Amino acid sequence: MFDKDAFLKLCAKLSENTLMETLEIEFIDAGEDFLTAKMPVNPRVHQPMGLLHGGASVALAESVGSAASIMFINPEVTEVRGIEISANHLKSKREGTVYATAKVIHKGKSIHLWEIRIVDEQGALISLCKLTNMVLPRRR
Repeated sequence: MFDKDAFLKLCAKLSENTLMETLEIEFIDAGEDFLTAKMPVNPRVHQPMGLLHGGASVALAESVGSAASIMFINPEVTEVRGIEISANHLKSKREGTVYATAKVIHKGKSIHLWEIRIVDEQGALISLCKLTNMVLPRRR
């Protein structure tokens, strides 16, 4: 049985002192095949034109997709590495909040494929990303 609260707490713990904390990414919802996080859009994540930086969107997408893979592994013996990410930035954003939801497309023993949709507060699609994660033996 999937324990949503415990998984969200694990994601928060793993984010401490990382890029996720720097970007103020917060994991807010999870289910058996998805994970959602939010990130504020402010000058910390802007590009010079005052818009959400595509790199910040990709960092959000990879953060949520990589964390989502953790729900399918035993972190005592395996770990996850992102091996490819692609992003289509479809709409700009100057301020507010964006929400990224990773939904599993493929869950294999060694490869996980995720679709990550980044939307604004009204549900408008900001970026559409695809992330491939590899599952590896844990390195001690």
